[in-house]
Amino acid sequence: MLTVIVLAKALVEVAGLALIGQGVVYVLAGAGREQNVFYRVLKIIASPAVKITRWITPKFIGDGQIPFLAFVLVAGLWIGLTIEKVAQCAEQPQHPACGGLAQPPTGQPGG
Repeated sequence: MLTVIVLAKALVEVAGLALIGQGVVYVLAGAGREQNVFYRVLKIIASPAVKITRWITPKFIGDGQIPFLAFVLVAGLWIGLTIEKVAQCAEQPQHPACGGLAQPPTGQPGG
Protein backbone atom coordinates (compact mmCIF):
# COMPACT_ATOMS: atom_id res chain seq x y z
CA MET A 1 0.00 0.00 0.00
CA LEU A 2 2.85 2.37 0.80
CA THR A 3 4.31 1.88 -2.68
CA VAL A 4 0.98 2.87 -4.24
CA ILE A 5 0.87 5.99 -2.05
CA VAL A 6 4.43 6.94 -3.04
CA LEU A 7 3.65 6.47 -6.76
CA ALA A 8 0.41 8.47 -6.51
CA LYS A 9 2.24 11.21 -4.61
CA ALA A 10 4.90 11.36 -7.34
CA LEU A 11 2.25 11.73 -10.06
CA VAL A 12 0.50 14.45 -8.06
CA GLU A 13 3.82 16.26 -7.60
CA VAL A 14 4.51 16.20 -11.35
CA ALA A 15 1.04 17.57 -12.09
CA GLY A 16 1.41 20.26 -9.42
CA LEU A 17 4.80 21.39 -10.66
CA ALA A 18 3.50 21.46 -14.24
CA LEU A 19 0.58 23.65 -13.13
CA ILE A 20 2.93 25.98 -11.25
CA GLY A 21 5.25 26.20 -14.25
CA GLN A 22 2.32 26.82 -16.56
CA GLY A 23 1.15 29.64 -14.30
CA VAL A 24 4.60 31.23 -14.26
CA VAL A 25 4.88 31.10 -18.06
CA TYR A 26 1.31 32.42 -18.30
CA VAL A 27 2.36 35.51 -16.36
CA LEU A 28 5.73 35.98 -18.07
CA ALA A 29 4.78 35.24 -21.69
CA GLY A 30 1.51 37.18 -21.73
CA ALA A 31 -0.58 36.97 -24.88
CA GLY A 32 2.01 34.95 -26.78
CA ARG A 33 1.99 32.06 -24.35
CA GLU A 34 0.19 29.65 -26.71
CA GLN A 35 3.14 29.89 -29.13
CA ASN A 36 5.61 29.17 -26.33
CA VAL A 37 6.83 25.57 -26.63
CA PHE A 38 7.52 25.26 -22.90
CA TYR A 39 3.99 26.45 -22.08
CA ARG A 40 2.48 23.90 -24.46
CA VAL A 41 4.56 21.06 -22.96
CA LEU A 42 3.48 22.03 -19.44
CA LYS A 43 -0.13 22.26 -20.64
CA ILE A 44 0.07 18.70 -22.00
CA ILE A 45 1.57 17.41 -18.73
CA ALA A 46 -1.07 19.17 -16.62
CA SER A 47 -4.01 18.35 -18.90
CA PRO A 48 -5.18 15.21 -17.03
CA ALA A 49 -5.53 17.19 -13.79
CA VAL A 50 -7.30 20.02 -15.60
CA LYS A 51 -9.68 17.62 -17.39
CA ILE A 52 -10.56 15.80 -14.17
CA THR A 53 -11.16 19.12 -12.44
CA ARG A 54 -13.40 20.30 -15.29
CA TRP A 55 -15.32 17.02 -15.07
CA ILE A 56 -16.01 17.26 -11.31
CA THR A 57 -16.76 20.99 -11.12
CA PRO A 58 -20.18 22.51 -11.84
CA LYS A 59 -20.66 23.94 -15.33
CA PHE A 60 -21.26 27.50 -14.06
CA ILE A 61 -17.58 27.74 -13.11
CA GLY A 62 -15.74 29.32 -16.03
CA ASP A 63 -12.97 27.61 -17.94
CA GLY A 64 -10.56 30.36 -16.88
CA GLN A 65 -10.73 29.24 -13.24
CA ILE A 66 -10.29 25.52 -13.92
CA PRO A 67 -6.44 25.47 -13.93
CA PHE A 68 -6.39 27.28 -10.56
CA LEU A 69 -8.96 24.86 -9.16
CA ALA A 70 -6.92 21.98 -10.57
CA PHE A 71 -3.92 23.26 -8.64
CA VAL A 72 -6.00 23.52 -5.45
CA LEU A 73 -7.22 19.94 -6.00
CA VAL A 74 -3.68 18.69 -6.66
CA ALA A 75 -2.35 20.51 -3.59
CA GLY A 76 -5.08 18.96 -1.44
CA LEU A 77 -4.30 15.50 -2.80
CA TRP A 78 -0.60 16.05 -2.14
CA ILE A 79 -1.27 17.03 1.48
CA GLY A 80 -3.55 14.03 1.98
CA LEU A 81 -1.05 11.62 0.43
CA THR A 82 1.76 13.08 2.52
CA ILE A 83 -0.24 12.59 5.71
CA GLU A 84 -1.06 9.02 4.70
CA LYS A 85 2.59 8.31 3.83
CA VAL A 86 3.71 9.49 7.26
CA ALA A 87 1.05 7.32 8.89
CA GLN A 88 2.08 4.29 6.82
CA CYS A 89 5.75 4.90 7.60
CA ALA A 90 4.92 4.91 11.30
CA GLU A 91 3.52 1.38 10.83
CA GLN A 92 6.22 0.16 8.40
CA PRO A 93 9.42 2.07 9.19
CA GLN A 94 11.56 -0.52 7.38
CA HIS A 95 9.97 0.26 3.99
CA PRO A 96 12.51 1.83 1.58
CA ALA A 97 10.17 4.74 0.84
CA CYS A 98 10.31 5.89 4.45
CA GLY A 99 14.02 6.71 4.37
CA GLY A 100 14.33 7.49 8.06
CA LEU A 101 11.07 9.43 8.20
CA ALA A 102 9.67 7.45 11.09
CA GLN A 103 12.90 6.35 12.73
CA PRO A 104 13.05 6.99 16.46
CA PRO A 105 15.88 9.29 17.55
CA THR A 106 18.94 7.54 18.89
CA GLY A 107 21.29 8.63 21.61
CA GLN A 108 18.73 10.73 23.44
CA PRO A 109 19.35 10.79 27.15
CA GLY A 110 16.38 9.61 29.19
CA GLY A 111 15.03 11.96 31.82
